[in-house]
Amino acid sequence: MTTELTDEQLREAIATELLAARDRTSGLTDCLDDAELAAQHSRLMSPLVWDLAHIGNQEELWLLRNVGGREPMHPEIDPLYDAFEHPRAERPTLPLLPPAEARGYAHEVRGRVLDLLAGVELAGPPLLQAGFAFGLIAQHEQQHDETMLITHQLRSGAAVLCAPAPEPAPIGLLPSEVIIPAGPFTMGTDTEPWALDNERPAHQVDLPGFAIDTTPVSNADYQRFIEDGGYQEPRWWSPQGWAHRTTAKLTAPLFWSRTDGQWLRRRFGHLEPVPAAEPVLHVTWYEADAYARWAGRRLPSEAEWEKAARHDPATGRSRRFPWGDTPPGPQHANLGQRHLQPAPVGSYPQGASPYGVRQLIGDVWEWTASDFAPYPGFRAWPYREYSQVFFAAPGERAEYKVLRGGSFAVAPVACRGTFRNWDYPIRRQIFAGFRTARDLDVA
Repeated sequence: MTTELTDEQLREAIATELLAARDRTSGLTDCLDDAELAAQHSRLMSPLVWDLAHIGNQEELWLLRNVGGREPMHPEIDPLYDAFEHPRAERPTLPLLPPAEARGYAHEVRGRVLDLLAGVELAGPPLLQAGFAFGLIAQHEQQHDETMLITHQLRSGAAVLCAPAPEPAPIGLLPSEVIIPAGPFTMGTDTEPWALDNERPAHQVDLPGFAIDTTPVSNADYQRFIEDGGYQEPRWWSPQGWAHRTTAKLTAPLFWSRTDGQWLRRRFGHLEPVPAAEPVLHVTWYEADAYARWAGRRLPSEAEWEKAARHDPATGRSRRFPWGDTPPGPQHANLGQRHLQPAPVGSYPQGASPYGVRQLIGDVWEWTASDFAPYPGFRAWPYREYSQVFFAAPGERAEYKVLRGGSFAVAPVACRGTFRNWDYPIRRQIFAGFRTARDLDVA
């Protein structure tokens, strides 16, 4: 979303994003029967029917009530769909709306929201500036769509989703790493109209020079780590990582299995050979950190990641995306569930950053070395539960690591060069991979 839109164009863009999100939600839920929608396919995830009604409830809360001043439609269900009141593991025990009622509720809310959009003034209060509240809801629904896609990956049973495979990567050798010179750059944003609070404010960061992988670490690269005994060698792991590896009995990425000397993976109900050229997927932060140590490297900080992705050394400014300020197209990145897997490493040359780093947006979320923390001058808005409650209190150890870049499951509306994701370092059901970095040798 840009600020250079007329009022009519802005309303049309908002409606397009809301409808695209709902089409995707429908595609992820209409393919399953009521029993599967109500089932909890993993204790890590909500029943899909909870996500469906939660999407409608948040849309009603923020747009119909907060923006439109309307009375609550069904106030008695608000506590059921409060993500902070009920952890995922206990949501199946709640008196949730059945699938038909959840769909009907979300549909009715959406109809009223589109009527509101037609008449509300998109200016004045901060929630309405550039349609921020509508953008918040479009991003929220797409984020839950990614969560629901994770649930699809975790569920057992016959495949119900399909999508074409990405195109093969361009033929040609790429340098293994790119040098990013020392110097300042602008991190974060003050101008992105739908940016969330943890992306703000823009601030200067001065970094030493470093090298970063041109592409994400591939499955073939990661197999070499496994075959070299990486999972059996404590020296590559942090103490916390080794303790988790041992307790969780990690021996390979999630969904991988070894049969007759071949690595296979389960992907949305299909069992297939692990594609050597794709970025590795479904690894914890601890596994990414151990691989980087084994390779004689380290994970990049999120500031290093963002400089490699956004800084244009020719102009000194930070771009919205690696390729420039224009919204993502299919030539730039693998986004929006257009495919159900990452593209091979080296894909999307038109999406490269000014430094020549590829696939920084889309394909796989990338673990960084950084803890999730506020930027200098951070202000929680429009509610503290989006980011602030996840920051470590002063003197406490941070619980969450930052991921950057987005995956093939992320919609363009919820992905930009400043977007910050975060999760526990033990998480690997998410669509996460990584790339590595190193300090430059100093004479």
